[in-house]
Amino acid sequence: MSEKPHRGKEQPGHHGEGRKYDKGRDQTPGSQSRASHSALGSLDYRHPDYPHDTHPVLVPGISIDEQRRHYRVDWLVFAIAGSLTVAFVIWGIWSPGSVAAVAETAFYWSTDNLGWMFNVVAIVVLVATLGIALSPYGRIPLGKDGERPEFSTFSWTAMLFAAGLGVAVLFWGPSEPLGYFISPPPLTSEPESVEALHTALAQMYYHWGFHAWAIYALVGGAVAYAAYRRGRSMLMSSIFRALFGRRLTEGFAGKLVDIFAIITTLFGTAAALGIAAMQIGAGVSIVSGAGELTNDTLVVIIAILTVGFVVSAVSGVARGIRYLSNMNIVLTIGMVAIVLFLGPTLFLVNLLPSAIMEYLGSLFDMMGRSLSWGTETQEFQSMWTVYYWAWWISWSPFVGIFLARISRGRTIRQFILGTILIPSSLLFIAYGVMGGTSIWMYREGAPGFTEGMPAPEVLFALIDNLPYVEWLPFVVILVLAIFFVTAADSASVVMGMLTTQGDQTPRLWVVVFWGLVMSGIAIVMLLLGDATALEGLQRLVIVTAVPFALVLIVAIIAWFKELRTDPLALRMHYVDTAVNNAVTEGVDRYGDDFSLKVVESSPGDGAGAGIDSTDESYTEWYQRTNEEGDPVGYDFETGEWADGYDAATGETSEATSEQLAVARERSRVEALKTGADHGRH
Repeated sequence: MSEKPHRGKEQPGHHGEGRKYDKGRDQTPGSQSRASHSALGSLDYRHPDYPHDTHPVLVPGISIDEQRRHYRVDWLVFAIAGSLTVAFVIWGIWSPGSVAAVAETAFYWSTDNLGWMFNVVAIVVLVATLGIALSPYGRIPLGKDGERPEFSTFSWTAMLFAAGLGVAVLFWGPSEPLGYFISPPPLTSEPESVEALHTALAQMYYHWGFHAWAIYALVGGAVAYAAYRRGRSMLMSSIFRALFGRRLTEGFAGKLVDIFAIITTLFGTAAALGIAAMQIGAGVSIVSGAGELTNDTLVVIIAILTVGFVVSAVSGVARGIRYLSNMNIVLTIGMVAIVLFLGPTLFLVNLLPSAIMEYLGSLFDMMGRSLSWGTETQEFQSMWTVYYWAWWISWSPFVGIFLARISRGRTIRQFILGTILIPSSLLFIAYGVMGGTSIWMYREGAPGFTEGMPAPEVLFALIDNLPYVEWLPFVVILVLAIFFVTAADSASVVMGMLTTQGDQTPRLWVVVFWGLVMSGIAIVMLLLGDATALEGLQRLVIVTAVPFALVLIVAIIAWFKELRTDPLALRMHYVDTAVNNAVTEGVDRYGDDFSLKVVESSPGDGAGAGIDSTDESYTEWYQRTNEEGDPVGYDFETGEWADGYDAATGETSEATSEQLAVARERSRVEALKTGADHGRH
């Protein structure tokens, strides 16, 4: 039989709402005394004490904007992360040779000893996220019960496209497949063969496809769940509340996670900014005929673009910058379309489906490559595959928090599958067009294409061989410049959030500080190699991503543990148990002629058998508190706070002395109840 999962005999009209306060009950000292007695009352299974008299199954969820908190600069996080990164910038500018030596040693140690770890993390994250999406947990919303998505499906899809496009389409899109075609991955195919053509695109799809977006989906989904379902701040540390507990999450363990997130985001984003600067420099050099590109030129370019970022941040033209960012996406898609229609169109439309099927067919083979395949494979993995896994890991706090902010109200299944499949599909087409065209032009002996040409020059050589687009290099330089400014702006805001306890509009000086540090790191990265080399970028990204790779594995465990105690997951468990019990008993007693009826059952025989619904893991998270973290009475059905707090204005309304006395008593009851529950568990 089904057991009614709520204390007493009352039951709300809707499964997602808690029971209203009996406001008359709290108006007299006697009733207050009875409430206090109830809070510390019996352990009788029919009358357990829940926060706000609401069974965990009936909690509709808590949104971040419903919580009461003051955001402050977390000086410990800021001091540690800021000191370490500023010291690195000073060291790198003062003595780039010593930094290069240390980075090289750390790089080779990391790739030789931990290359396998990056491969394992990428595989585990992909399998885990797909497993969560396809499991019953996939039905859980990234928001409150019944909450509709904040953005339409079309707008959400467009923003996922925007997240997937960037400088990489213009830098790596033409150059990376060409490099694999000329020098294929070890033990795959002959250089410059038909097999090498398809292997080249498949290898690029492997680096930029499902695994990369699964990493983003893990961080984005976990952060969105913590913020929009559990009401926590949009911090990386918020993911680990179920694993660490509140004290450690808000203490040094949580701060350490946020520090790792800031440092890895700084280096990952700085690498992207360095790549953008390299290609802008190559474009300026080619268009102006200025000659060979030098590190001094790159430093000047980064300095000019950094001034643009600071001006945009200080002047408050963020909306205009976002419009430019959207225009960037349109221009990038337009450039891909131009290459498709002015380039070898017939060749490309035949190549794209073949390359995608080659990727899917060889996916498990590429996932299995490691040091055991020989030193050449190890060297290739270190230079490419491990570098990319490290880069996606380092970008995951930045991109993940962006994805979380646009995905409120969607189910976990929609979010994960959409995040993995939609951007990957776009990149397969865009990279197939750009990479396929560069390979075709190289095979045809097009002017400007040579075997050892630097990566930043491949795009401009490709454009130079297209008709009617003499103006396109100038557009490319503009797009890259806008990308630099908008990426620095967005990443700095995310790091500002991580530094200010999750404030979604962090203080301006914090945002500018992180932007300047990020540009400084980009300069140091470029100083570690020559103007056309990527070794400095790649080495530091891999080294700094090592700690955060471990954080992602722990994040999987923490998120899964929290999903097990979600109200909807509990509700599904109750439904399955109650229906199975009822059907079994009904058929046994009445054959085909029975119906279901909710009645009270014996202890341990009802829908909640095997679940201690008063356990702290189910109830602690929805105890509402004021700005100081003290428990406050709350009505989940009406949204009323016991102390008169108005969520719309953020103010506590003036109340009569009698109302204040009642509010204080309710708060005292909640505090006593919380203390009693903690004492029992």
